[in-house]
Amino acid sequence: MPVSPAYRPEPRFFDLGEDYGDAVQAAEFPQTVLRFRNDRAAATVGLDRLTDAEWIAHFGRFEPLPGQPGPLAMGYHGHQFRSYNADLGDGRGFLAAQLRATDHRLLDLGTKGSGQTPWSRGGDGRLTLKGGVREVLAAEMLEALGTPTSRAFSLIETGEELQRGDEPSPTRSAVLVRLSHSHIRFGTFQRAAYIGRPDMIETLVEHARSLYHPAVAAGDTPGFLRAVVEASARLTARWIAAGFVHGVLNTDNLNVTGESFDYGPWRFLPYYEPGFTAAYFDQFGLYAFARQPEAVFWALTQLGGALKLVADAEPLTDALNGFGPAYIRELRVAFLARLGVASLGEAADQRLLDTTLAMLREGGEALRWEPLFFDWFGGFASSARALAGPRGRQYQGEAFDAFRFALFEHEPDRPERLEHPMFAAPEPEEMLIDEVEAVWAAIDAGDDWTPFEARLARLRQAGEAWGLRDC
Repeated sequence: MPVSPAYRPEPRFFDLGEDYGDAVQAAEFPQTVLRFRNDRAAATVGLDRLTDAEWIAHFGRFEPLPGQPGPLAMGYHGHQFRSYNADLGDGRGFLAAQLRATDHRLLDLGTKGSGQTPWSRGGDGRLTLKGGVREVLAAEMLEALGTPTSRAFSLIETGEELQRGDEPSPTRSAVLVRLSHSHIRFGTFQRAAYIGRPDMIETLVEHARSLYHPAVAAGDTPGFLRAVVEASARLTARWIAAGFVHGVLNTDNLNVTGESFDYGPWRFLPYYEPGFTAAYFDQFGLYAFARQPEAVFWALTQLGGALKLVADAEPLTDALNGFGPAYIRELRVAFLARLGVASLGEAADQRLLDTTLAMLREGGEALRWEPLFFDWFGGFASSARALAGPRGRQYQGEAFDAFRFALFEHEPDRPERLEHPMFAAPEPEEMLIDEVEAVWAAIDAGDDWTPFEARLARLRQAGEAWGLRDC
């Protein structure tokens, strides 16, 4: 197999043993049609040299990559809409491989739709093709916006007709592979606590600490929780700055590295609306846009509760109490990054955050969320462009005056980014639900993948223009 020298297998989670998961086999699919391969992500782990046939063999039939032991369905529990569920685990996916990236991070290749496992709970273990398309689009958009996210690595159509209650059926099937920093969830610790295994928790803490938070000293469980709190605060702030609603912030959908993953009923805000929800079944708005910080903090407290089996409560509580300050600090950083300006200090940065939110609130549906950041990216360097653009009439009044004053206090950060051709367009790249449905409609009606491929190309161009990946 023509892997590059960058390919470095390191299946560390598999070494934990059978207490943490079950060896499984992938389903045998009627067909394997490659619909998407992320060569940019593959290059980071030395897999970009695979031929399409080899790609399908490893990510459609799941022949193990060199040095990998074979699929492992991971065990976990979790609170789902704040109700504890001890009947969870990888029900339609597995950990396929672990390997070192070119930047030395340990990364996971995990699947979705790869067949039934001991955790399937009567489900068919499959993924709809539409669900796979939606996950690719979500991950690419979030990556472009500088949000810590798993990356859609592969999407292969599998030739089955699936029955689903929430979309027209029968519908097409697929298997997705995602590349992410870790699949160790808050619920992985909850499961160990539920079955009364402090030894498993201690092993998990040391495993995750050494691999993902090595700055924390060995044996420092509160320090490990503090690192997870900080990473989670950064992730949540980036969601808010992106106008993103995850939709299902259960404790099994949050991990120890603060990386967004598992995109089901996600949405991007069309305009400022604190109560905006992504999931039709979120009838009480538990995971609404503005409640996402609350939801993440609640989930962190459940992780802290599991860790009480191996650490004193007081230092764990102190670690949890760091979420609020960390979130506000990270929110300022995220909004400055989205506006393309440099920090001027806490007070001025907070003023810009507050006036930006006030401007979005007042502008509402006429202004929309994403266009404000597009129009004013680079601060005063974009003034003429913004005022002459399609929303020029929106930029007046007291809220705008306060926003402009706060923005113009800040110097542009890397103003050369404004030379990118994207900023000559009248409208930004958005990912609203109607646009997603239009991409899927072309695939569903005529097997036309052109809009999907064109959208991915534009998202990657937008990511280059924003330059937010390392912010």
